[in-house]
Amino acid sequence: MGPASRRLEELQNRDRELKASLAQVGEMRPGSLVERYRKCGKPNCHCAREGSPGHGPSYSLTHRVGGKTITQVIPQGPAVERAKAQISEYRRFRKLVRELITVSEQICSAQLRESETVPGTEAKKKPLRRSVSHRHRSGN
Repeated sequence: MGPASRRLEELQNRDRELKASLAQVGEMRPGSLVERYRKCGKPNCHCAREGSPGHGPSYSLTHRVGGKTITQVIPQGPAVERAKAQISEYRRFRKLVRELITVSEQICSAQLRESETVPGTEAKKKPLRRSVSHRHRSGN
């Protein structure tokens, strides 16, 4: 087996690994999770004191849908950690897909190169067929 065949085999193994990883993808969601603190505006509230971070944290998940930004409030507690894990899984999914596309393109190119070097697989040239133009007779 030559170096090109070994390289093709390595690419095909990586392709199988990536597809197996994709089969294991869990819950996912796109977006960004933002932690926010706010001040309520009441002069006697603790948030009005200098140095106070304000009320919070509160969490918002934002992502784009059809050209619009959608914001969803995520309640404190386990939902925040679940949302973080889902966002992380989405990013992992996107990375796997990008790599799978790259590997697949490399496999296709390697197979094409390999088929060009195998004797007897070259495309035979067909003779050019020219269309016969018919002259119109004038005077009929």
